[in-house]
Amino acid sequence: QVELVESGGGLVQPGGSLRLSCAASGRIFRIDDMGWYRQAPGKQRELVTTVTRDGNKKYADSVNGRFTISRDNAKNTVYLQMSDLNAEDMGVYYCYAGVILPGGTSYTGWGQGTQVAVSS
Repeated sequence: QVELVESGGGLVQPGGSLRLSCAASGRIFRIDDMGWYRQAPGKQRELVTTVTRDGNKKYADSVNGRFTISRDNAKNTVYLQMSDLNAEDMGVYYCYAGVILPGGTSYTGWGQGTQVAVSS
């Protein structure tokens, strides 16, 4: 019904930057919250950042000041601009979207995950 496709991961040097994108498509009436989780090897998935439809943003303490989330409601797309990356930022990043389907049903869609690696 709903598909989220991520792009933008890769390998970057410490202190470098990356921009992730996540586009939702399918039977979408409206998208409420969108955001990003990440999972490092051997660790639990953690919430990185969220943004409401109105643009209210929250960040994990570990990324506050370095990461910026944004969204384009017309394109059903959420972005994550990551700066000053370090080894602790490494992992697989997953986007999510709180979707309202036609008819009013709620659905949480997930991206396929994109790898972020930080190494010199």
